[in-house]
Amino acid sequence: MSKRKSKDSSFSLGECIATVHMILRARFCHHLPGKPFGVEAQYKNLMDLLKQTAVHGESNSLLIVGPRGAGKTMLLKSVLDELMQMKQVKENLLQVHLNGLLQTDVKIALKEITRQLQLENVVGDKVFGSFAENLAFLLEALKKGNRSSSRPVLFVLDEFDLFAHHKNQTLLYSLLDVAQSAQTPVAVVGLTCRLDVLELLEKRVKSRFSHRQIHLLNTFGFKQYVSMFQQQLSLPKEFPDGRFAQEWNQNIQSLCRDKTVEDILQKHFNSSKDFRSLHMLLMFTLSHVAVSNPNIRLTDLVAASRLCTMDSKANVLHGLSVLEFCLIIAMKHLNSIYEGEPFNFEMVYNEFQKFIQRKTHSMHNFEKPVVLKAFEHLHQLELIKPLEGVSVRTQKEYQLVKLLLDSSQIMDALQKYPQCPTDVRLWASSSLE
Repeated sequence: MSKRKSKDSSFSLGECIATVHMILRARFCHHLPGKPFGVEAQYKNLMDLLKQTAVHGESNSLLIVGPRGAGKTMLLKSVLDELMQMKQVKENLLQVHLNGLLQTDVKIALKEITRQLQLENVVGDKVFGSFAENLAFLLEALKKGNRSSSRPVLFVLDEFDLFAHHKNQTLLYSLLDVAQSAQTPVAVVGLTCRLDVLELLEKRVKSRFSHRQIHLLNTFGFKQYVSMFQQQLSLPKEFPDGRFAQEWNQNIQSLCRDKTVEDILQKHFNSSKDFRSLHMLLMFTLSHVAVSNPNIRLTDLVAASRLCTMDSKANVLHGLSVLEFCLIIAMKHLNSIYEGEPFNFEMVYNEFQKFIQRKTHSMHNFEKPVVLKAFEHLHQLELIKPLEGVSVRTQKEYQLVKLLLDSSQIMDALQKYPQCPTDVRLWASSSLE
């Protein structure tokens, strides 16, 4: 099968699969440009504003605000991709990308601006007495010439709110001040997930900001979500093997019409509408595609959905010892007896001893210090939580705790637990009724 050749291309099936992985993984991991759904108005506003700077030489500043995974970076990349297709913009526009997590102070940010604008030869070996002098010199280099001869500069400030924590907000002040000057056309675009970001700005910085904001709040519906799913998995027209791409896209279309696929997407849509969770689902699904399985099947999507929605605490239970699992069952039994009231180690130990006395032939009767050590390990794994306000002087055997698991999580983990004694399974079922 791997040696199959298409009629219109010399690509083998293996080469086609490798190309599919390369294209789709780049799309999922790097948010490669592609017009996002449901943000047509925001797309147009951002395009118009950046075009004013890149083409007409007008300075601007704005914020793109939205929750994490809403598509802020994807929106900006798609707009820049379309802009850079214009010859005038591609030849003139300079871009500087800063991130508040990386450029943690003015000195680091200035070095990064100098590097991205390729002004190292201008700065040379000059020694500056302060950050302010360094910044002034760099901005002076940007201001050379007049509006007609100066190349427009786009400053993208990711995690914009973190730049507000810099001392005196010098960087933000300087960039927004340049945006108001008549010499260098500058666009300052900030990306942030904080709705109250303007409240963090000093008065002098706020007065120089244009107060333009673009909000991304994931207001699209389920039909658009399904369309997004189909678009993200579809291969482009430029794919080297046209016949393979056509068959692949037809398979994706048929998948979208399947009721089971619709139910899976509805479940993910209800829990999270952001692009990152969708890309995670698609990445897990794509990992099943190989030469032996050249198309995405329904079972691949089901398996990927199960991975995405997997309960992390239930996974921790799979690695517990039988003794630790018995203590979990004893705690759940106490929860049902005392209707969710907190308990201590002594109560758990007594419940465990009752089970041992009934089933002495299947379980070893551990010493009390060993059981206490297992109990403390459950605390370290954060499967149980001490009650707040408990006195430090209280002996650990008598400190009140709560179980952070429910019965369904315990039973699901028990079904998958390897070589679990039958008596323990029966005890769990009886105590969780």
